[in-house]
Order: sequence, then structure tokens, then C-alpha cells
Amino acid sequence: MLSSHTQFRHLKMQVQRKLVECLRLAEQYFKREFLMPIVNYDLRGVKAGVAYLQKNEIQFNRTLLLENTQEFIHQVVPHELAHLIVYQVFGRVKPHGKEWQGVMNEVFHLPADTCHQFDVKNVQGKTFEYRCACQTHALSIRRHHRILKEDVEYLCRKCKGKLVFMGDN
Repeated sequence: MLSSHTQFRHLKMQVQRKLVECLRLAEQYFKREFLMPIVNYDLRGVKAGVAYLQKNEIQFNRTLLLENTQEFIHQVVPHELAHLIVYQVFGRVKPHGKEWQGVMNEVFHLPADTCHQFDVKNVQGKTFEYRCACQTHALSIRRHHRILKEDVEYLCRKCKGKLVFMGDN
């Protein structure tokens, strides 16, 4: 059995190989070079990855990578790299707009999925139950505290109703 440190080192190498493979595809397609992005694994919460456009940096969620290795490397790594490629080729555009979809479909030959479907129970943290007119919402501790301390309001994306705290059940 590999130690968790050794296992993670192997995963980082797989991520690096996927980045190299995708960069090569992008360079062939756009007929130009792209710099390898800076990569770290410090992202927390329910996001699998985040691309920092101006820094040419990608942060990945270590826990979600360890729990969803194959799908993460196959889909999340190219997804975040596509954001950096799009920014370098087209400048600032919609995050999942036609340019990004084009890189995912035409360059990487992957579906342009905007959200992962990973189980997030191990990364989610404590949530607080809020309701609107149409459904129940699980808000993060950060959003809950903003409502309590800063008098912030959140609205449901579907019904546009105000989210109301259901109290400590």
C-alpha cells in the first residue's frame, strides 16, 4: 500500500502529464506557445479548481482530487487550463462562454461541463438551512455570518425570493 504522501506525489505527476498533453493540443491548434501554469493544491471548499487568469495559476482541491482521481484529471484539469488558454488568446470574456466551450470541445475534445458532480460531503463544512418560496438552501458558514453580521441578503436564483434562516434545528 502506497503512503498517502507517495500517492499524492503520483497524482501530482498525473496532473502535470495532463497539463502537458492539453498544452500541446492548444499549441497545435492555436499555432503558438503557452507557458505551463503555476499549480497548487490548496483550494478548499466545494470547488474542484480555480484558474487565476493574470497569474497563469491554477489551484486544485486536493481532497476532491484524491477522492475522484480519474474524473478529476480527465475533466477538471483541462477545464481550468482552458480558462487560462482562453484568457491568453481572447482576453477577458465570459468564463464559460463560446470561446471556453470551443477550447473544451474543439481543442481538448471534451464536453464543456461547467460544474463537477463530485460528492462534496468531506469538503463542504458546516451549513445552515435557509428557505425561500420554492426550496431549501444549505448556506455556508461564511454566508450565514455575512447575513447575521453585515445585514446581507441572499436571493434564490429560481424564484428570486429572499432566503430566510430556519433556525438551529
